Amino acid sequence: MRVTVVGSGYVGTTLAACLADAGHDVTAVDIDPDVVAALNDGRAAIHEPGLDDLLAEHAGERLHATTEYDGVSDADVTFLAIGTPSRADGSIDLGPLTAAAEMTGEAIAGGSEGSAAEGNPEDRHLVVVKSTITPPGVGAIREALRAGAGDAADRVELATNPEFLREGSAVDDFQHPDKLVFGTDSDWAAERLDSLYEPLLAATGSEVPVIRTDPETAVMIKYANNAFLASKISLANDLGNVCKRFGIDAYEVMDAVGLDDRIGSQFLRSGVGWGGSCFPKDVDAIRAAAREAGYEPPMLDAAVAVNDGQPDRMLDLLDAHVDVAGERVAVLGLAFKPGTDDVRNSRAIPIIEALQARGADVVGYDPVATDTMREHFPDLEYADSAAAALDGASAALVVTDWDEFAALDDAFDAMADPVVIDGRRIIERRDGLTYEGLTW
Repeated sequence: MRVTVVGSGYVGTTLAACLADAGHDVTAVDIDPDVVAALNDGRAAIHEPGLDDLLAEHAGERLHATTEYDGVSDADVTFLAIGTPSRADGSIDLGPLTAAAEMTGEAIAGGSEGSAAEGNPEDRHLVVVKSTITPPGVGAIREALRAGAGDAADRVELATNPEFLREGSAVDDFQHPDKLVFGTDSDWAAERLDSLYEPLLAATGSEVPVIRTDPETAVMIKYANNAFLASKISLANDLGNVCKRFGIDAYEVMDAVGLDDRIGSQFLRSGVGWGGSCFPKDVDAIRAAAREAGYEPPMLDAAVAVNDGQPDRMLDLLDAHVDVAGERVAVLGLAFKPGTDDVRNSRAIPIIEALQARGADVVGYDPVATDTMREHFPDLEYADSAAAALDGASAALVVTDWDEFAALDDAFDAMADPVVIDGRRIIERRDGLTYEGLTW
């Protein structure tokens, strides 16, 4: 099929590359000429395992990028994958997405005029919202799309198809999904989505559940999904904090809890908390939408409160062992999770800010996220390796569980008086090391 993906950020780039790999002809549209040039050169602007390989294989063949909307009208399906940034109150800003929807409608209208002249007045076009939006936002996007399409609005079908990608494993998540969610009131649109995903489902070799529902319910599934996972982590952290007070290893407790098939073992690893773009943004957005609708969501508020408190608990443990004023302190891990260079809402940010407020001489290290963290802390010292960061440090805080941190035994010998506060259970206790696990 011919597919257009409007927006070449994290979701749009992964979507375009994976659809091209599934055999479709994909045109990526983005307003940034540097992003377009990189895609046409087979490179991604983000760090995501496997993504550059797909781009290098398909760029110039089944995948092309452009700054123009001209080719939208020729596509079988157009995806809108534009960011929906958070406002100060946690609600999402639909401005960029509605603008893209209107321009998409205008492009479809231009193509529809040509189709009518060629004797094809019933030509229809499917526009699929891949962006994360709240249920009330669906109507706003539909209106913008119809406004842009004008007289051709009746030929445009709108659907929603939320993504469930994890940073660091997005390509694998797309190619081996747990579920697909199609939100549409049109049988024709549902059939077209079935056809689009057919090669992907055939390649998995297993039965993938496909949920067919209306557009608003589909986007709510995405928010409910992320809110549940975020709350599960916060509950694990809350219980972990209790375990720490009792001198109990929370990981031993949660290993047993995870064997209950009603609960499962995933997202029970307690630690310094969740970050990134999805959980904080989506939980804040659905909280804001609930309040606008007249409901205060206490469980979600509590999940956020627990998460926001975990960095402070990590610093309290540090304060109990060392006064960091004037001391070198290493922060190991700057990305919000391993496998990505994304530092949005990284737990390292409030930790670095708090260490600087205490007068510490902070040095940071991350295998891939140093450049992105420099945008937040341009004057911070950054080490080229974990060992260099630890050299001469009085304390170290482990914020991201990169595998390489598990093999740092000898590097701790270079610390002045080694105190390690581990927020991810990646460091092993050893003689000569003052070690504190956050919840164990």
